[in-house]
Amino acid sequence: MRSSKSRARTKANRNRSSVGNVINRVFDSSGPEGKVRGTPQQIIEKYNQLARDAQLANDRVAAENFQQHAEHYLRLLAEAQREQDARREELEKLNRERQAERDRERAEREAAQADAAANDDSFAVDEGADQSSQSDLVATPESTEAAADAPAPEKKPRKPRAPRKPRVDADAVAAPAATDTDA
Repeated sequence: MRSSKSRARTKANRNRSSVGNVINRVFDSSGPEGKVRGTPQQIIEKYNQLARDAQLANDRVAAENFQQHAEHYLRLLAEAQREQDARREELEKLNRERQAERDRERAEREAAQADAAANDDSFAVDEGADQSSQSDLVATPESTEAAADAPAPEKKPRKPRAPRKPRVDADAVAAPAATDTDA
């Protein structure tokens, strides 16, 4: 039998963010009038409706209680949205940095190609040619430094193709059917 201490310790160490997406998660709220089930936005709307109904019935205590329940879920939803916005901003920042790095590398390659073309007037740079073949043909100090600084492009491993199904010959399928009717 497990001890309750080890179980309590594991619950305390659990990461709250692993619970899932709070915005779309379904909660069971035990309010004063019974259970309210739904997403935080649905629960907020339900408690606000119950608070309006209690106000119309001149029950200020119940109205305040429902408003407090709604406020709890409103805070929960606001915190989840703040976290989501922070994650989105962080991803956008990373994407902007990656794009700036790509643009810088592209500008360096183009500058190296322009330098190579300017240094050798008899050699015309083919725009459609591969970058590595161009740098091999014209090796200037500037182009070799730019090529050494540029990271090698990563090649993604190809997925193995699924084997094809064997073709079924229409004549071979029709022939056994014809012999069955003859017998």
